[in-house]
Amino acid sequence: MSHDHDDRPQLTAAQAAAVLDPPAGRNGGDLVVESLQGLGATTVFGLPGQHALGMFDALRRSSLRYVGLRVENNAGFAADAYGRITGEVAPLLLSTGPGALTSLAALQEAAAASAPVLAISSQIPTAGLGGGRHGYLHELRDQQASVRDIVKSVHTVRSASQIPSAVAAAWESALTAPHGPVWVEIPQDVLLAETTLPVVSAMDATPRELYPRPELTIAAAHLLSNAERPVIIAGGGVVRSDASGKLRALAERIDAPVVTTFGGKGAFPWEHPLSLRSWLEDRHTTDFLEDADVLLVVGSGLGELSSNYHTFRPRGRVIQIEADAGKLESNHPALGIHSDAREALADLLEAVERREDPGAAERVRTVLEKVRVRIDAQELTLEQQVLAAVREALPDTAPSFWDMTILAYWAWSAFDARRPNTMHSAQGAGGLGYGFPAAIGAAAADPTKPVLAVSGDGGAMYSIAELATARQYDLPLTWLIVDDGGYGILREYMTGAFGEATATELSRPDFVALAESFGVPAVRTTPESLAADLGEALAAPGPSVVVLPALLRMFEPTHL
Repeated sequence: MSHDHDDRPQLTAAQAAAVLDPPAGRNGGDLVVESLQGLGATTVFGLPGQHALGMFDALRRSSLRYVGLRVENNAGFAADAYGRITGEVAPLLLSTGPGALTSLAALQEAAAASAPVLAISSQIPTAGLGGGRHGYLHELRDQQASVRDIVKSVHTVRSASQIPSAVAAAWESALTAPHGPVWVEIPQDVLLAETTLPVVSAMDATPRELYPRPELTIAAAHLLSNAERPVIIAGGGVVRSDASGKLRALAERIDAPVVTTFGGKGAFPWEHPLSLRSWLEDRHTTDFLEDADVLLVVGSGLGELSSNYHTFRPRGRVIQIEADAGKLESNHPALGIHSDAREALADLLEAVERREDPGAAERVRTVLEKVRVRIDAQELTLEQQVLAAVREALPDTAPSFWDMTILAYWAWSAFDARRPNTMHSAQGAGGLGYGFPAAIGAAAADPTKPVLAVSGDGGAMYSIAELATARQYDLPLTWLIVDDGGYGILREYMTGAFGEATATELSRPDFVALAESFGVPAVRTTPESLAADLGEALAAPGPSVVVLPALLRMFEPTHL
């Protein structure tokens, strides 16, 4: 049997020499970093630990840029944002036991948001594996069991020769739609053992493409072409697959109104005549979606937030395009199309017939006006003023990262992201502490643009340590901290449910003085001066903090 090698990468003379006479002093850690370089990685995130030192020592013999954070969970959030912004795999280097476990909340968010994070963890020495209680530092009975429910795939290494293949398999898994976090673990002795294996020179881990089945495309195109009131819900899958242009072309071809989910912010132009924006937590929008005779859901599982807390009951036919098979028809019966959003929209564009509906834009305006009247009746002018100030100060192309805080919940519905893939939050898993470390990952991905992080005072305390990281790497990011002296949304929830709040009030530091102690310039602002102060901070080089003391309220829900 012959094999055609013509399409494989050819070694240069220098690479061939390195294969035949590899440099001395390499270990298993070198095979890790060589594999990452061979796959195209340029930046890695992480935090060193005793069992992982072989990996970290190898970094200095590589061209990889290392961004070290102060807490593993924050390193995971930074890698998550790097993966979202670039669409590339973000390697995350971790130690064993406590270091590995501390990253799990970030990996849950990466899984929920389909961010391609490649976590490479060390393990106790090989002799300690297998479930016996040997008493090694950081020892777990089964470390993999702690991560297996969170990540897409787990890859184990028992010898140095297995490292390149395990890293490549994990890389391919992370980038195969739906993207997601993956886990590789390598024992300490394997990382430290000297190796005479050739230098890893070329790796192939091309992800599998996920195409729609043609008969499903034909059926969906027929439904949309003949619909009387088609509507489109665009989710995060549209953003991740870079399909916003195709989404707009399809919406205009069939005159279908479009609402974007909170994960799909920016997927469709906010001011477009067919844009329902993102008012998903609003009964007027829910009613409009229920009235559609054909509802096309692209890149969304119609989960709790996207379905107005599962009060949404579609009456028409649902077509669902979703790369995650687990989300396909998980909440509503549909013509389920298991496909990457970009590929499915491209095929639909070719198959649908033009459909004109002069009244579609007017129906959209009617819904948005009803939403406006409802919100205005609640006299929430401060909240709208603050959100408008953030929008005014933030350049259109600058990415923003929002923690779980009241201003972010407003932004989900009311903020114009203006560009695809510029607004991100922790709404997938809903953990606190995402905003600032995620902004670090985005600033590392593209230091030519300013980056904004938005947190409440409660969430800010999760990531205060990363002010040192931002300063150390001199990253261009601004952290807006809205300080209301507690967990504001929980205060509202508890007061509404029980008449008073418990465990929501917080003693907090002087955030301005605290930031300045890290060498990070900071300013205390007001709602009136926020736009100017934020704009000045975003325009300045390096990290900065803007503190806004304000008690914000949420708009009334409609699902209760």
